[in-house]
Amino acid sequence: MAIDFDARSSVGPSRPLNVLVVDDSAVMRQVMTTVLSREGLLVDTAAHPLIAQGKMKQKRPDVIVLDIEMPHVDGLTFLQQIMAKEPIPVLVCSALATGGADTVMRALEYGAVDVVQKPAVGIQDFLYEQAVMLVDKVRGAAEARPRRRSTPVSADKKLTADAVLSPLRRATLSVTTDKVVAVGTSTGGTEALRVLLMALPLDAPGFVVVQHMPELFTAGFAERLNQICQVDVKEARDGDRVRPGLVLIAPGNRHTVIVRNGAQYAVKVMDGPLVSRHRPSVDVLFRSVAQAAAANAVGVLMTGMGDDGAEGLLEMKRAGAATIAQDEATCVVFGMPRAAIERGAVDEVLPLPRIASAVLTHTGIA
Repeated sequence: MAIDFDARSSVGPSRPLNVLVVDDSAVMRQVMTTVLSREGLLVDTAAHPLIAQGKMKQKRPDVIVLDIEMPHVDGLTFLQQIMAKEPIPVLVCSALATGGADTVMRALEYGAVDVVQKPAVGIQDFLYEQAVMLVDKVRGAAEARPRRRSTPVSADKKLTADAVLSPLRRATLSVTTDKVVAVGTSTGGTEALRVLLMALPLDAPGFVVVQHMPELFTAGFAERLNQICQVDVKEARDGDRVRPGLVLIAPGNRHTVIVRNGAQYAVKVMDGPLVSRHRPSVDVLFRSVAQAAAANAVGVLMTGMGDDGAEGLLEMKRAGAATIAQDEATCVVFGMPRAAIERGAVDEVLPLPRIASAVLTHTGIA
């Protein structure tokens, strides 16, 4: 199925975003249309990629929300054709759980900028928090710069890390020189993490990562990274020790923090409200690292929309940690790193391929 892109449009402040939802389910099309339209986005829908192809000829969308589990249709092939001809930001919408997470990971590798979890039922049960994150991800995708490959829902006051973790905490008595690396990323982060983690040697310091990703997908994402990296990669579980050669990925829909157990570090996985519009939140992770590890830590903030992680990275810097942000040229979306840079939270601004070596230098490995 060939795809032709004749129409052109440009995103500007004078017009809302054009979103094309491609899903075989009439209920899901209604859910997406209702949630996105009430925030001022212009939504069109298609029940099949062939229908979507015709609509794309008439008007080029700013973002495509694509279901990849449509019967009798290969959503991955459709995605590959989009990215090969003239890339458009694609947000994958999937109900696949752990058993099918590999399909979602392949979609991200093929060029989808992010993934959202499909609600299990109709609009009446589309949770408020899911709506918040859906709209944010669509807006984030619209800012992405996808590469060719062969405003959010109204909310109550935006919560900070205070909602989960107090800024005041008694100092730990045990002394340790173990190093901890905390990483935060969002839109475009799956590819950025692949580049970063594949460059790590077996003796790399312990990493804890927050990647904004829905529940049920983080385990598959960690498993896929574990297959291609020298270091071990796994989804974090409450009580896991942070140790050299291991990368812990925060589970979707749960906050993850670092705590001190004597002279060792471990993770605590916990519930809590959305912080900086996310759960897990980078701000929550970074604050815990500032409290538990201080100067023994390195903080890395990479591609993503919004400002989650900016305040937390500043707390890490004030505690003596080394702080790094990904540069604009290699980010899919420069929002989160820019916010941290503007706050004075960043020691080094580096292109993605240089971040791993900088982390190893700061932790005494290189």
